[in-house]
Amino acid sequence: MASRAEPHRGPDWLAVATVLGALLLCYYLLPVLSLVASQSPTAVLARLDDPAVVGAMTTSVVASTVSTLVGVAFGLPLAYWLARTDGRVKTLVTALVVLPLVLPPIVSGMVLLTVVGPDTLVGELASASGLPLTRSIAGVVLAQTFVASPFVVVTAKAAFEGVDDRLEAASRSLGKSRATTVRRVTLPLAWPGILAGVTLAFARAIGEFGATIMLAYYPRTMPVQIWVAFSTEGLSEAFPVAVVLLGVSVVSLVVLNALGTNPLD
Repeated sequence: MASRAEPHRGPDWLAVATVLGALLLCYYLLPVLSLVASQSPTAVLARLDDPAVVGAMTTSVVASTVSTLVGVAFGLPLAYWLARTDGRVKTLVTALVVLPLVLPPIVSGMVLLTVVGPDTLVGELASASGLPLTRSIAGVVLAQTFVASPFVVVTAKAAFEGVDDRLEAASRSLGKSRATTVRRVTLPLAWPGILAGVTLAFARAIGEFGATIMLAYYPRTMPVQIWVAFSTEGLSEAFPVAVVLLGVSVVSLVVLNALGTNPLD
């Protein structure tokens, strides 16, 4: 009696995915652990008493928070419109939104200088009104918003597209306005994706260097302060400041995610 042939068993793709993902996580984690381990706590804590580092840390957190809020305020409506629109205009607008993501940060700063620089009409009018758009906190926010807000738009667009528009139609059929429908139906369902975009935008903003240094060398942000420490005193002085930035970034992202949990409940 012929034996029954055993079915062919291919590779365990879940195991393969786990191994590959673990390797990538190690690639992310090991350099960070190496940086932290290479610096003594005394050297890191000493930077927290440095007024320049404290000032840069404050500027980074405040400017990143403001630029993220600006990105949310303007990015969510744009993302919703893109998610509910079709045609060539949508394609063109999406390309414009993604453009800051593909530009080198230095080029992003150069582009912004052609619009808000001190020798431009906008820059001169802003300076005359007492709100200079370069070498100021406003310049930092403008640079960070340009490079970070696309993360809000792109991620929120995907989240809105994942919400069944029939649910919105059902809400409208019950007499609810579009604004009420979006607030009570669409936003709660899309919120996990939106929060991911907000987190990415904040992380991108707090780590921004190229566009920021073009628009606002002062007040210094943490990335600019790290560059100054490296260029003037070498890696030994830049590393502890980098650890401080790492700690501030981790704490800020944890707080952001905690505050963003079920905000619409």
